[in-house]
Amino acid sequence: MSHSILSRYLDPQTLGRLAQRSLEPRGLVLGMLAGSHKSPLAGFAVEFAGHREYAPGDDLRHLDWRVYHRREKFFIKQYEMETNLTCHLVLDFSESMRYGEGDEQKMLYAARMAVILAKLITAQSDQVSLAALDEYVAGFLPPSSSPAQVIRFAEEIDRLEPRRGTKLDECLGQLVGRWGRREIVMIFSDFLTDLDALEPALQRLRYQKHEVVLFHVLHHDELTFHFDGQVRFRGLEGLEELTTQPEELRALYLQALGAHVARLDDLCRRNRIERVAVDTSLTVGDCLLDYLNQRHRLGTSRF
Repeated sequence: MSHSILSRYLDPQTLGRLAQRSLEPRGLVLGMLAGSHKSPLAGFAVEFAGHREYAPGDDLRHLDWRVYHRREKFFIKQYEMETNLTCHLVLDFSESMRYGEGDEQKMLYAARMAVILAKLITAQSDQVSLAALDEYVAGFLPPSSSPAQVIRFAEEIDRLEPRRGTKLDECLGQLVGRWGRREIVMIFSDFLTDLDALEPALQRLRYQKHEVVLFHVLHHDELTFHFDGQVRFRGLEGLEELTTQPEELRALYLQALGAHVARLDDLCRRNRIERVAVDTSLTVGDCLLDYLNQRHRLGTSRF
């Protein structure tokens, strides 16, 4: 049964295309286990990082005698430690994420992205967690690097039913207390929410030194508003129905959407957050492949 559920979110062809890709942090990370990512903590193993002056109590085995003979001062050799990465995937399943049909539904599209990323992260022996939220944190899986975590992801997501509105800011405020520091937080949402209320919650994540990535998931209809004739729009998240001629609203709608996206981009620039535009008319594989390739090209820049 679990593998049947998993097949709804994992496509073998997509996994094949992404098999050689990995998720690397853009800044230094803190973890609990030995791993392959640079830690901000200095230790005495792995890769040489530099020197610091000797202090009483330091282990004399790490004295650099060559430096002593040149400068007649005691210096300790330091090394960069390596640690494991922890990535927190946050999935918005509020009612507005129900928009779209089949593979292009925003909720299903975002869920598939999250499950595929969980698969890639656990495959590199790193930890991944899941938080699903609308007005509340309705689902939570603590971090794990077990391959079984991917099945847990699929099972948890499969039971979700978008029925309520969005309180993204309040939910993130609750979640940040459960997480550590210097980890990766990826949020999958349409971000049809109050950005003024959202910014302090994102700032708190950045204050904790997390790398924050916003996957801004929108349906192609929402991006283009290509409706013709008389259309009845059914309100989501408490909004009323509206019957109208879309041609009369298209210019104003696109202007309002552009202003909202510009505000979100400005929020991201101010807080050094990455926004990834996602159009559900593209395949999930294409979207993730483009994103992971871009991360690889940019390399690891320290925050």
